[in-house]
Amino acid sequence: MPVADAMSAREAGPRGGAAAAPGGGRPNFIAFVADETTETAVRAALGQTIEGLQIRRGNIRTATKALEREATPRVLLVDIAGIENPIEALDELATVCTPDVRVLVVGDREDYAFYRQLTRDLGVTEYACKPITRDTVTSLFVPHLVGEDTEGADHRGGRVVAVCGVRGGAGATTIAVNLALHLAQTTRGHVALLDLHLRGGATAMMLGARPSAGLKLALEEPDRVDTLLLDRIATPVDDRVRLFAAEEPLEAEVKVTAEGAKRVLDLLRQRFNYIVVDTPIPPGAAERVVLAMARQHVLVFGPDVAGIRDVVAARKLGGGVAGRTLTVLNRAGVPGGLKLKMVSEGLGQPPDFIIPDLPRHLPRAAHLGRPALHESAAFRRALAPLTQEISGVSAEKSGSLLSRLFGGRKR
Repeated sequence: MPVADAMSAREAGPRGGAAAAPGGGRPNFIAFVADETTETAVRAALGQTIEGLQIRRGNIRTATKALEREATPRVLLVDIAGIENPIEALDELATVCTPDVRVLVVGDREDYAFYRQLTRDLGVTEYACKPITRDTVTSLFVPHLVGEDTEGADHRGGRVVAVCGVRGGAGATTIAVNLALHLAQTTRGHVALLDLHLRGGATAMMLGARPSAGLKLALEEPDRVDTLLLDRIATPVDDRVRLFAAEEPLEAEVKVTAEGAKRVLDLLRQRFNYIVVDTPIPPGAAERVVLAMARQHVLVFGPDVAGIRDVVAARKLGGGVAGRTLTVLNRAGVPGGLKLKMVSEGLGQPPDFIIPDLPRHLPRAAHLGRPALHESAAFRRALAPLTQEISGVSAEKSGSLLSRLFGGRKR
């Protein structure tokens, strides 16, 4: 970081033990973070990716004191939230670090001038504004750690989120429908809800809508698809959400192609900030395209042995990419279901998100064709962490454009 370059200009080596940093005992990655939410996000995104990951509780001042005595890591993440003069603090940090360190910074300031000052003038590798989620770490920090360019052409445009029920009746459609609505409300972005269950899909029913004809044609014959066709087959849900669904007869022969799925998604990504896809499992050729293009796979399962088994198998569809697969335990606490401790033991870790059993609210909302998000405050609260993980935007900052930019850049 240039702050480190500035250190070289002073013609003074780092104090304390940092001078020996290039030796064999040099740490690979140390993070100093001030809150549990950020620590959880960093650990979830990097725990399986970065060898020798160390996470300590504290801020940039803590890091400076520690690195006076310790070797400088190759990568350093520091927290500047609440620091009165962060530029001065970074300058002090530079005096105890070797010049080749790569510095990642998290903080609570959102203005663009501050971001540019850190990353261009001071040479901080990357900066992210709180709240920090696992996807924030994956999308902003991981590319600088593994040398990959996630900002390439294939990642431009709206973000695809695949919502998959690992078993029938797990509640994936409920999650997909309400996630799409919540993303639109929270980010003020435009959201497409695509239902790939062309026969027997329930997204339209849950929204009290009637899907337009044409989605089957678009998915089967990509050469005939353009933005005008998608406009015709879109069903408005509200001013920011459009539904793309079908109600084909059960006896209808459906031959959705991989090319058709890719063509539809490519066009949707040009028009929408988020594309939430209710994705059947096990995946066929078209569903595999969706999973390959998706930034996140949301695996929805119930508190039972079969659901746990299928989550373990479905995780492999995520390709092992950090932060890409999110598990949602639905109907937690349902009578006769497994306790959370047993579910966690079966998965090998706790589920990422938990939706409680709401037997009075969710069925009633579905029967009336009303989004559960609007009918149940408990469901809305339970869904909020998943929405924040995907968008990087908390409900408190939902009106801020810059918070959406720095809290989780859209694709």
